[in-house]
Amino acid sequence: MRPLEELDRSALARARGVFADIDDTLTTEGQLTAPAYAALAALHQAGYLVVPITGRPAGWCDHIARMWPVYAVVGENGAFYFAYDRATRRLVKRFRDDDAARERHRSRIAAVRDRILAEVPGTALASDQLYRETDLAIDYCEDVPRLDDAAVDRIVALMRDAGMTAKVSSIHVNGWYGDYDKLGMTRMLLQERAGVDLDRDRDRYVFVGDSPNDAPMFAYFPLSIGVANVRRFAARLEHAPAFVTAGESGAGFAELAARLLAAGA
Repeated sequence: MRPLEELDRSALARARGVFADIDDTLTTEGQLTAPAYAALAALHQAGYLVVPITGRPAGWCDHIARMWPVYAVVGENGAFYFAYDRATRRLVKRFRDDDAARERHRSRIAAVRDRILAEVPGTALASDQLYRETDLAIDYCEDVPRLDDAAVDRIVALMRDAGMTAKVSSIHVNGWYGDYDKLGMTRMLLQERAGVDLDRDRDRYVFVGDSPNDAPMFAYFPLSIGVANVRRFAARLEHAPAFVTAGESGAGFAELAARLLAAGA
């Protein structure tokens, strides 16, 4: 991971959009700070296609798509994208799986949930589980005392034993049934809403994140950036970002935004 200051200005000048994780990338210690939100708004105002790419739930993403200065939002680790059409005042919801498939998955998820809570002491359902459409989020440090790596690994193993995809974020372990991920839904969003072939134009989009569930995005985008706290997960990262900011969390995101805006001026 090279320092962000080593990223060539001309590469940044070609960027058309910014994809950003939310927890511990845009937020700092659980809060969206004024500098991070201002950076998000400045990018949007400058014409960048800004898309949060998050493991957070559908309920949050409804709010984000409507009220944040963003083009759209990808939620629940790629289960859907939401985009608010301001001309028609309509929220567009695009799920990867149809209603029937999501309903089938919910009954299977309940059994996995109960097993994890029974077998891994100290775990809890994520406080936002009620607002989720597709996945299971197990809290290992957001609202519970931080669990050790062995406990996190056990949660992952139980999910995978049940046939789920399991990903570790900076606060939750997320598990789901279905063939989707953050990258696949980002591709779908860009093709369907913007007419962009992301495989052809990937070098014109920046991705910024902080944790193991961002690894496929780090691997895919040449302009992949980690905020400084990504180093905490160095041992768990299947793929590391190409560059890393000096600042952590929201401060790191604001640092990246400032460099992008300066390069594009």
